[in-house]
Amino acid sequence: MTGRGLAAGLLASIAVLATADVAWCQPSEADVFVAEGILALEDKKYDEALEGFRRALQREPGHVEALYYAGVALMAQNKAAEAAPLLERARRISPEEMAVAYQLGLAYFSLNRYDEAQVVLEHVFRRDPGLDSLGYYVGYLRYRKGDHQGALQAFRAGRTTDPNIAQLTRFYTGLALNAMGMSRQAAAEVEQALRLQPASPLAGPAERLRQSFAESRDAEWRLHASLRLGGYFDDNVNARPSAHPSSDTVNALRRPENQSWGELASLRLEYDWLKTGPWTSTVGYSFFTTYNNRLPSFNIIDHLGTVTVSRQDLLGSMPLISSVQYAYEYLMLGGTELLQRHAASIYSTLVEGPHNLTNVIFKAEVRNFVEKGQVDSEQFQDGNNYMLGLLHVFRFAQDRHLLKLGYQFDYESAQGSNFAYLGNRFIVGAQYTLPWYNVRLIYDFSLHRRNYLNKNTLFPEDDPGTRKRQDDEYTHLLRVEVPVGGGFTVGADYQGTNQRSNLAPYTYTRSIYTLSVSYTY
Repeated sequence: MTGRGLAAGLLASIAVLATADVAWCQPSEADVFVAEGILALEDKKYDEALEGFRRALQREPGHVEALYYAGVALMAQNKAAEAAPLLERARRISPEEMAVAYQLGLAYFSLNRYDEAQVVLEHVFRRDPGLDSLGYYVGYLRYRKGDHQGALQAFRAGRTTDPNIAQLTRFYTGLALNAMGMSRQAAAEVEQALRLQPASPLAGPAERLRQSFAESRDAEWRLHASLRLGGYFDDNVNARPSAHPSSDTVNALRRPENQSWGELASLRLEYDWLKTGPWTSTVGYSFFTTYNNRLPSFNIIDHLGTVTVSRQDLLGSMPLISSVQYAYEYLMLGGTELLQRHAASIYSTLVEGPHNLTNVIFKAEVRNFVEKGQVDSEQFQDGNNYMLGLLHVFRFAQDRHLLKLGYQFDYESAQGSNFAYLGNRFIVGAQYTLPWYNVRLIYDFSLHRRNYLNKNTLFPEDDPGTRKRQDDEYTHLLRVEVPVGGGFTVGADYQGTNQRSNLAPYTYTRSIYTLSVSYTY
């Protein structure tokens, strides 16, 4: 089905066979009419071509080439409604013929039967994404359904010899990029669309769109804030060890009160102080505090300041966000300083598609604890921690539902030999958004396995210095979020920790139940 070449070849074979003394491979009368129709079609004599194809179909109603080229001729006359039934018949006879499927998809597209068009054109795109102009049509259909990254992938893969389609491809590429938050790249694509055909009817809207992309970036909110207030019940505020029949230390630690109701408050402020090209820099401050009604000596006040520099890029058609962050934390326990922490992080997020996202992070921390009283050198917790992590997120229904899988390796280089370890953390999480009121159900699970590098100098009590500590810390977090409008969200949380250790004083369980209201600006 290659147009004039097919027709000329067919007519030549007819002429040869007409003079040959053979009795096989005789072309049918329908083939002759198809060949003549193709030649007329190439000369844009559409009515003459259609007459040839109709005469062929009168003799062979299932002649695939006649059905296909009749559809092509009708499409050239902007008669998609008449072309579609013929192309449907051709596809039923020859379902794997990509030219037939492509033309049928274009007919559906012209009739605004977009769902049917997408099914057919996506099938063709999987087989041959380089077909002329196919990338534009598939990209447009994905874009109108909100699959902006899928649209971008189709636009990037597409090829076209039609300058109008080329301009439209650039135009919608810009729209897709802007919807993905990449306004700088979006403006560049629209500018390319303008250069392709400066005098086209699309030039005016494209210029206004390019200006709006630039203005929208300048007008984006630079200040982000959230406030959370709530109450909680903690059944093990001081991480009291689980009962153990032969440990005097455990028995002594279990005597004090360890349960308490309490209140919490948190505040987060972020300001994008720099936005230029692909670069964004943000300064942030977070405050978090808890008040334990029965155990005020375990109240927490935490201050955290951050400076982040991020860059947005495209890796092919995949958005890539790379960031560097410095953080300083000041933590108080019971009204007195507990620790100061400095952390530097490098992380990148690659959005592979509408259903996949991958994050890689490396973080280095320096922690300085304030020790109360005389402490043995083996018990100094000051030190450094280095962590390398990978997290992959499976995304569904435009991020209404998520599934997370991750792994982290960390090395604690503490001054005190009792606290140095190698750790492996395994992460699983899920989010499901209910169809009613956008209620979100969130579950996160992590297992942190810590293998301490030195024999513990304190435990076991009857034979200290003979065993290396090994901990398995299981953490479950279940959260229900109910958006109530106006930036407010009501949340109910359960956090359960179950730490198991081969040294009894480090084995404990803890459950925290929280009800809170948050406001986001």
